[in-house]
Amino acid sequence: MRKPIVYDAVVFDMDGVIFDSERAVMQCWKELAKKYHIPDIEQAVLSCTGTTMKRTREIMLETYGEDFPYDTYAKESSIIYHNRYDGGRLPMKPGVVELLTFLKEEGKKIALASSTRRQTVTNQLRDAGILDFFDQVICGDMVERSKPAPDIFLKACEELGVKPERAYAIEDSYNGIRAAHAGKLHPIMVPDLLPETAEMQEKAEVVLSSLLEVISYLKVDTVQEDQV
Repeated sequence: MRKPIVYDAVVFDMDGVIFDSERAVMQCWKELAKKYHIPDIEQAVLSCTGTTMKRTREIMLETYGEDFPYDTYAKESSIIYHNRYDGGRLPMKPGVVELLTFLKEEGKKIALASSTRRQTVTNQLRDAGILDFFDQVICGDMVERSKPAPDIFLKACEELGVKPERAYAIEDSYNGIRAAHAGKLHPIMVPDLLPETAEMQEKAEVVLSSLLEVISYLKVDTVQEDQV
């Protein structure tokens, strides 16, 4: 664990950080795997964590072969997902509102940097009643390269008007931590489906078990800033 920095902004990933959506996606694919006898689906879906729809398609075809009917399965999975979770029914991670409220009260800027397409992101944040917390929302279809490239985090900082070195990034995925680290932000890992690894411990400022722990970690910085 590194000492907290004096920071101006926090950039959030969405899936697996704000919403418990990665488990929801996994469950949809596991249902399809059972229906269509797709082997090793859990590992395949985990490999796609933190990537764009385009890269996910590439990974699935690399895993199962070019004749794998990914588009058909993805459409069916999407229908199951949206029927089940749209309209504010997607569970939020514990501590989301508390952390966002804390950051607003501290006068920090807040952005979202999600590989998911913009319309889906906006709908989910609005349905959950938290869209107004975010000063900027940057999505996978707004940058050229997906995570682990740092593009989405750098664009978030640019739009916020802050230096990457003065921003935290909260991520759950390996590609997300790699992207934030490459962009010179200070990554905080809150693991979801993927456990921490030696690489993640090296690239992240700290690994915490929940967003509520993030509040406690950042409060140390607030005390230090007050003393400067």
